[in-house]
Formats: sequence, C-alpha cells, structure tokens
Amino acid sequence: MVTTRTVETVEELKELVGQELGAGDWVEMTQQRVNDFADVTGDHQWIHVDPERAAKSDLGGTIAHGYLTLSLLPVLRSAWQGVKVDLHSKMGINYGLNRVRFISPVHVGKRIRLRTKLLSVDDVAPNIYQMTYQQTVEIEGEERPAMVAETIGRAYL
Repeated sequence: MVTTRTVETVEELKELVGQELGAGDWVEMTQQRVNDFADVTGDHQWIHVDPERAAKSDLGGTIAHGYLTLSLLPVLRSAWQGVKVDLHSKMGINYGLNRVRFISPVHVGKRIRLRTKLLSVDDVAPNIYQMTYQQTVEIEGEERPAMVAETIGRAYL
C-alpha cells in the first residue's frame, strides 16, 4: 500500500503513472442498497431483489447489479488510504470509461473495496489534464475481483 500523501502538481502526478495509488475501506453490500438501486433504475430482476428465489438458485442469494458496483466508486473512494490528488482544480469531471468488466458477482452481505492504479496523465489543452485510472473492486475473501474498470477524469486548472 502506498503511504498516504497529497499530490498537488501535475508533474508529481505524472511521476506516479503505472503505480497503485491506494485502497478504500471495506463497504458492505446491503439488500437495502440493492433494492434502492433497483427502484432508481427500474431493474427489478429477481436475482437482485428476491432473496427467497435467489437463495434457491445457483447464485445462493441476491447479488448487486453490476452498474450498482460501478456507481459506488465515489463511495468506495471516500475513506481513502494512499495518495490523495489535489491539483487545486477549478473543476473536475468524469469524462467516461474505456472498459468495464463485471468479473464476479457481489453477493448481498459481502464487503467490497476499491484499489486504484494510475494509468496515464495527458495534457488535453492548456490547463486541462486527463487522467486514466484502473479501478478494481475487490470482494473480501475472494480471489477474483467484482469489477475492473478503466475510468477517465479531467481536471480543469
């Protein structure tokens, strides 16, 4: 694990390309969170919201939506241990995703956490920088991750 520190310049950040920046705390996937996500998205598939039926299936219980796992990246990063990036931006935006894979289901009751690796830092325009990260959501006690996503963010200095 990378020691907690704050990076405040693009030059410092570029020196970290290829390195893991840190990990977040474990967060439990609850049935209430899954149900709330189902309500917001309209995806009420039984594998997510019907614990009795899901328990009788090969899944052995309800699982989180893949897109719920993806949408939790800010929550999973909230209690971060590792490199903090504060470029003193006027604005930062999520620019998109290059790739997302939902590798293993997240069962309700399991805990997940985020590990982040910095893949690139690119100059887009004067005072606009684009960062690409590999985001890996781990499931406690399991070898295979729940999800690996390549996310893109932009900082406007």
